[in-house]
Amino acid sequence: MLQKLIYCVCLQPAVKFAKIDVMAEDLVESLKDLGFNSYEAKVYLALLKKYPATGYEVSQIADIPQSRAYDTLKSLVAAGFVFSDEEKPQKYSPISPRELTMRFKRKLNSTIEFLDKKLPDVKDDYNEPIHTVSGYDNVIDKLKEVIKNAKSSIYIVIWATDYNQLEKELAQAYDRGVSIKIVGYDNLKTVYGLVYAHAGAREIERSIGSRLIYLVADNCESVFGRIEKHVVWSKNDDIAYLLKEFVMHEMYLLDVYEHFPEQLRYFYGAGFKKLKDKISDKSSSYKAK
Repeated sequence: MLQKLIYCVCLQPAVKFAKIDVMAEDLVESLKDLGFNSYEAKVYLALLKKYPATGYEVSQIADIPQSRAYDTLKSLVAAGFVFSDEEKPQKYSPISPRELTMRFKRKLNSTIEFLDKKLPDVKDDYNEPIHTVSGYDNVIDKLKEVIKNAKSSIYIVIWATDYNQLEKELAQAYDRGVSIKIVGYDNLKTVYGLVYAHAGAREIERSIGSRLIYLVADNCESVFGRIEKHVVWSKNDDIAYLLKEFVMHEMYLLDVYEHFPEQLRYFYGAGFKKLKDKISDKSSSYKAK
């Protein structure tokens, strides 16, 4: 009888636990990005699959040595990511995924705020650097990025063909409540913002060999230069201030010209030729015709 019982017991399958599958590998890597080591990530995921669980059960699900499972559980308990009870054998439970991600968000935001505040103080006379962006596609990508990040205002001088590349981002900014004011060349038309039409697009292109772009966002970030070649991008407040003043004066003149065209033509000639000849020197890149 005893022999038969032993035989039956030996035929019973061993207890098996569902191990972390291949689909969880990306979760392991993401947890490692947050600061977990490989064992900690696997143990936390194992506890999500089954809790409360003993150290032995965790080692089976995580597919790691039992001794490493206990060491890792101890470190996770100390960090507050896992709780343990006082039972024999001791069992463990994880904090919820929502709580885990919220903790890291709070920590990350706090760290970013600290660095935002303190890093500029490392150098006593720190100023935002000036960068060069080359190539039309790269310039367009940078313009899109600046527009997407704008929160309150955009001042821009742009040709119609380039505006078409940015219309989606400008429309989204307009929908966010961003104030948009445009000096538009080459018969630019849009419903997203206030447009001041500027003549002379072909003359400028022919004279300098490219179209121009001037963009100021939120009085603190600017992009300007020859859009088909290279531009300057910076978050330097002083540069943004000067560029905005330039764009605004362009708008002043265009608004005055719209309301008093005959008087201005009488005093300064067509296209402000007399005024440009008076102010420009021989090194100017283009002249009024």
